[in-house]
Amino acid sequence: MAEKQFCKACGSASFVQGEIGHGYANVRPVGKVFTNGIPLLLEICTQCGEVASFKVKDINKLEKFK
Repeated sequence: MAEKQFCKACGSASFVQGEIGHGYANVRPVGKVFTNGIPLLLEICTQCGEVASFKVKDINKLEKFK
């Protein structure tokens, strides 16, 4: 069972998930410009907007980074 998460900025326990990606904001291997990359998932506090975490959307695609 996952531990309850609290916002470091305001103490709230209410979060939503958002996504950064679809173009220039994708995570890409260093020095490889011509790859699609991986979108990032964010956990965002609904009370103050603090971003609690960033996580790659598809960890299986990290193999291409090697």
